[in-house]
Amino acid sequence: MSDVSKPVHVIGGGLAGSEAAWQLARAGVAVVLHEMRPVRGTDAHKTDRLAELVCSNSFRSDDAEYNAVGLLHAEMRRMGSLILASADRHTVPAGGALAVDRDGFSNAVHAAIEAEPLIRIERGEIAGLPPADWDSVIVATGPLTSPPLAEAIRDLTGEASLAFFDAIAPIVHKESIDLSKAWFQSRYDKVGPSGDGSDYINCPFDQTQYLAFLDALLAGDKTEFKEWEASTPYFEGCLPIEVMASRGVDTLRYGPMKPVGLTDPNTGRRPYAVMQLRQDNALGTLYNMVGFQTKLKHGEQARIFRMIPGLEQAEFARLGGLHRNTFLNSPRLLDGTLRLRAMPRLRFAGQVTGCEGYVESAAVGLIVGRYAAAERQGRALVPPPPTTAIGALLAHITGGAKAETFQPMNVNFGLFPPVQTNARGREKKRVLSARALADLDRWLGKAPAAAA
Repeated sequence: MSDVSKPVHVIGGGLAGSEAAWQLARAGVAVVLHEMRPVRGTDAHKTDRLAELVCSNSFRSDDAEYNAVGLLHAEMRRMGSLILASADRHTVPAGGALAVDRDGFSNAVHAAIEAEPLIRIERGEIAGLPPADWDSVIVATGPLTSPPLAEAIRDLTGEASLAFFDAIAPIVHKESIDLSKAWFQSRYDKVGPSGDGSDYINCPFDQTQYLAFLDALLAGDKTEFKEWEASTPYFEGCLPIEVMASRGVDTLRYGPMKPVGLTDPNTGRRPYAVMQLRQDNALGTLYNMVGFQTKLKHGEQARIFRMIPGLEQAEFARLGGLHRNTFLNSPRLLDGTLRLRAMPRLRFAGQVTGCEGYVESAAVGLIVGRYAAAERQGRALVPPPPTTAIGALLAHITGGAKAETFQPMNVNFGLFPPVQTNARGREKKRVLSARALADLDRWLGKAPAAAA
């Protein structure tokens, strides 16, 4: 018999936990949302607000036709995502990406959760396994799971948690950027949400400047790892800038510093390399150094990054940093509805499951919240089709990936089942996206949306 008045406990007030709690409440199920901040802080968070963004302010591409994460945005909007609704209300210009004012976004999520009568927020750390009388629990503690809880899960499963390092990019005060050297332009003048085709500040390098900057990056004094951290790998999608630089002289020029689609108005030519900054708040006073996550020590960051043309007098609102992420070997440990096989009253959501990225984390929180709501109501929820972005991501986490080599994964079209089409390249992505949205609408019990 269902008992929707008995609360589901959600541990963690990040994007995944907030989304899971919201989906439960929307289904009429009571929730207790546990957030340890400010009783216990973390190395990355600065506030006690729910859904605080500790790394980039970008939710990446918003292109629902040709980009898998943009398609995931579209699916989550159709599923009533609090995270996407809040992001859409607090966009800042970012070319074809969906980027947000980080404070406005977090405040919006926090206010919505606080105002929801079915959700009660409790502050304090869950130090170990949840009490036995909590019969339905969602663990959404993210990459910064508290050590006692992580250790309890490790003891329960007998599976050593995997871990990797994640780095944070610096943020610069706009007024300190020299716009006589730098200029506003999106690559290929692309226009996206809240943008006008001139959404990034571009700092150009000639060859001599680039090579000198590369040498400084490689020689700079870096954060030392503790002994127990020495063998922890990085996530390839968020490598420190100096780690990328160590892979070859042109790695940065073909990565985050690629100059394609840009023309320096001072020379009329494409630069040798470019460092881009993306707006980080609604006022447009802060800009994030795109792709410049780093493990350089703070003094070295200020010295080396002021070698960048246009940033000679840069003032930093936040310098970069490094933190250790933890995630489960989900294909081995979790079932198809994200329940822990060794203790099915526990579900997991967000980055701790081995998905990577803000949007993916929130998406897993969304579907786990729906699974827990259905279970509490005494009904079964059919998984979303694997042809959808959210279904493909879920399938990868719960068995599509090999447990022996499991690593964090962003959503991408390589996770989708093949489609019967003669289309190739971009056109094939459009076909995959159209199929995904049609299948999602059918899963949601709606007629497919009319073609534009």
